[in-house]
This record gives sequence, structure tokens and C-alpha cells, in this order.
Amino acid sequence: MKWNKLLIGFSTGIIAGALISQAAKKKTISSDVALSLAKKAFKENGPIDGSWIHMNPENIKKYNLPYKIYRGGITRTVNNEVEQYEFFVDAMTGTIIEVNPL
Repeated sequence: MKWNKLLIGFSTGIIAGALISQAAKKKTISSDVALSLAKKAFKENGPIDGSWIHMNPENIKKYNLPYKIYRGGITRTVNNEVEQYEFFVDAMTGTIIEVNPL
């Protein structure tokens, strides 16, 4: 009887650990972190004037692969001309996967 309870407890712990581990792997970064990463990357090429980001991630397909992304933008002035860019940041890894001039 004691072995049965021990085995049930051990099995329950293993299953719970596996489920928690899987849930942790699917966690996304916050939109604030995504914006900070994008701003840091853009600042390597000079100062920025403004930035924005959507607070909720969205699903897109790029090269036939699914991504959960944050969509945002950066504004900067270069040679007295305003430049605007839209960017996509992977919500799982924080990698900038696309930048488009507007």
C-alpha cells in the first residue's frame, strides 16, 4: 500500500513537472522588452526620435513559417529628413525578424 502511494505521488510529480516545463517554453516576452530590444538595435546606427509598439502579439506567416510577433515602429531624423520604420519582433525570442521603411 505504501509503495502504491509513493508511486502515484512520484508519477504525479513527473507529469506536473513536464507540463510546467512545456508551458514555460511557450512563454512570450513582454511588449516593453520587445520595444527595448528594437530601440537598442536602431540606436546602433544613430539616435531615434520616437517609437511605438502594439501591446498584444499577433500571428503571422513569413516564408511559410508561423510566428507570434509584436509590431512596432521607430522614427528618426537623418540629414534633416524624417525616416520611419516598421519592425516585427518575434514574441518568443525577441529577435527582430523584419524591418520595413515606411
